[in-house]
Order: sequence, then C-alpha cells, then structure tokens
Amino acid sequence: MKEKSKVHTLKHLKEKRAELRQSLTPAEAFLWKHLKSRQFEGRRFTRQHSIKNYIIDFYCAKERLIIELDGEVHNNELAIEKDRIRSKTLEGLGYKVIRFENKMVFENLASVLMEIKESFK
Repeated sequence: MKEKSKVHTLKHLKEKRAELRQSLTPAEAFLWKHLKSRQFEGRRFTRQHSIKNYIIDFYCAKERLIIELDGEVHNNELAIEKDRIRSKTLEGLGYKVIRFENKMVFENLASVLMEIKESFK
C-alpha cells in the first residue's frame, strides 16, 4: 500500500475530485450507472480518481484499469497531444488506459462494456 500514498488520491486534489464527481458529464453519468456498486463483472470502479496529478474519469484498482471519456474538447491537436502524454505517463506506471468518445458511450454501450471487460487481466 506504500504506492497508494505516493500516487493515489493526493490531498491537494481532494476538492477538485469532489467537484468533478458532482458535475459529471452526461456520458460519464451514463457509463457510471453501469459501473457503480460492483455491478459490472463484480469489479469496483471509482470515478474522478486521481493518480499523480491526473484526475481520471474511472478507475478499477483490481485491474489497474483507467477509463477516460473524451468529448469535443479533446478534438484538437493540443488536447490530443496532452492526452497522449497523459496516457503514456499512466501506462509507464503500470496502468492500462482505454479511451472512448462520449458519443460511443451513448451510441454503442454494449461495445464499450465489451472492450472494458476484454481489458481485464
């Protein structure tokens, strides 16, 4: 558990995480309905979890899996590069990062859930 104290849920991000949990995007809220309370494959997911200085959309500790949802704000070169660096950094720490566009969550939830399940170890 030493690792947790070094990189997870850093205190200086506590208020921001709480704020983000209270204002989920529609896509985050929709996917959360399917992930919360261990109802998806018995796995425990948290939302707006922080690892290092990144606040990630969804995290499953058992699987070391990070799920990120991307809206229109992510569709420009600067955001794409920031997301690439973010994913590379998190993957370098031993996490698996998967990304979905918001519209995918609404238009093809079954496919999203299948990809999440296939990402389990």
